[in-house]
Amino acid sequence: MTKQKQIIVVGAGWAGLGATYHLAKQGYQVTLLEAAPYPGGLVAGWKTPGGRSVEGGIHGFWYPYQNIFSLVKELGLEPFTEFTRSSQYSPRGLEVQSPIFQQEPLLPTPLGTFIYPQFNYLPLIDRLSALPMLYSVIDFDNSEEAWQRYDKVTARELFKQFGVSSRLYKEAFEPMLLVGLFAPGEQCSAAAALGMLYYFILAHQPDFDVVWCRGTVGEKIFKPWVEQIEAAGGKVLTNQRVTDLVVEGDKVKGVVCDEDVFAADAVIMSVSVSGMKKIVSNSPTLSSYGEFADLSNLGGIDVLATRLWFDRQVNVPLPSNACFGFDPTTGWTFFDLNTLHDEYKEETGSVIEADFYHANQLLSLSNEEVVAKVHGDLATCIPEFKDAKVVDSSVIGVRQGVTHFAPGSYQYLLKGKTSIENLYMSGDWIITNHGSWSQEKAYVTGLEAANLVIEKFGGSPAKIIPIAPDEPHIQLARTVNQMVRGLGESLLPDFWLP
Repeated sequence: MTKQKQIIVVGAGWAGLGATYHLAKQGYQVTLLEAAPYPGGLVAGWKTPGGRSVEGGIHGFWYPYQNIFSLVKELGLEPFTEFTRSSQYSPRGLEVQSPIFQQEPLLPTPLGTFIYPQFNYLPLIDRLSALPMLYSVIDFDNSEEAWQRYDKVTARELFKQFGVSSRLYKEAFEPMLLVGLFAPGEQCSAAAALGMLYYFILAHQPDFDVVWCRGTVGEKIFKPWVEQIEAAGGKVLTNQRVTDLVVEGDKVKGVVCDEDVFAADAVIMSVSVSGMKKIVSNSPTLSSYGEFADLSNLGGIDVLATRLWFDRQVNVPLPSNACFGFDPTTGWTFFDLNTLHDEYKEETGSVIEADFYHANQLLSLSNEEVVAKVHGDLATCIPEFKDAKVVDSSVIGVRQGVTHFAPGSYQYLLKGKTSIENLYMSGDWIITNHGSWSQEKAYVTGLEAANLVIEKFGGSPAKIIPIAPDEPHIQLARTVNQMVRGLGESLLPDFWLP
């Protein structure tokens, strides 16, 4: 039965490749359409004219990414570094260094997160001001009701409401938002902030531990993954920009790429918000559905990815570094690729990747101006860079490259199932109960979309590893909170704003 079904997947990132791979293994005739010359979206890697590797930003793989780690093991790949320590800089220099948390004595969450990092400037009294925030962490259980309660509030309002000190917010929480949700707190949904912070930092002590790909993700993971997809019978077609869907009677019949139409028994969309908005704007049929027309209310955030080659080796204490305070609403990170990437271990000069998020004001600069800024900012963090000269560089600007989880955006996000019977959604912006974020979320939603196809046509569903359960004291606190909340709702009139 499955061999006769034509499945079209649109977008060759983590979600699209995940859905395609599983369905191909189940015997479906799967065709994956990718608009770019290479699979991968922002994590695709390619070569400069001079043969140097570049990519649209560095992407970490955090301790909770158990589904991606399982996939990589199944593919027989060993693409990752060991777990690395990280640090944070501001214009005044080194602010904090984090340990590898899994190597420290295990403490009940979130104590390890506050105790083990080495803060150079942030006093203990400011860190303790975060304790009242624990109530919102407990109250936000990733349910739809919790998202509705917290989504219309900004992250900054939430931290202010719970008495977080100004210094802690500016030097700790907002930098996390700038590199985690890619926007300042006044532009981030409180629900998204709580979900992201809990998943990456607060749920379990080791969650903030991270590994990195030892080269571009496109080369180290996606290329061999595509080969295994094709060996399983799937097709991966690049340079195929989807312009419309053929919909008849609330069923998709085909996918349109310019002059070509790919017949489909089911379609899985695995593109970004901005990519989906472009498709909807070109499709009178999709625009007639409210859920797709409402996507115009969602936005993206500009990203700037740079890679600089220097004429000498500069000692970078830790390979992974986040920065704040250089521009009011922009966060950035920089990475020592001589340590992280196999390709640059023998390089005579330092190779640094510097990525900027919420980089609206930087995308209008010339490449020369961008390189000068990056060089200057690096020298502020590590003064030895002042005497190093840039001998080569790559600058990649991507407008609306990542999802903007703005206050009030949750109501416009899509779920895996749509009102079109055989059209399914996946990606890091899709609503899921799994609880993961970023690349892991994209991959998980790809598997969930594949399982919806299997539910309809048959086959063995993909096994999805759930996130680790809450620690016992968090489970107890959430149970008590739900009881008290339920009692209050039954006794008090329902006329307050959520």
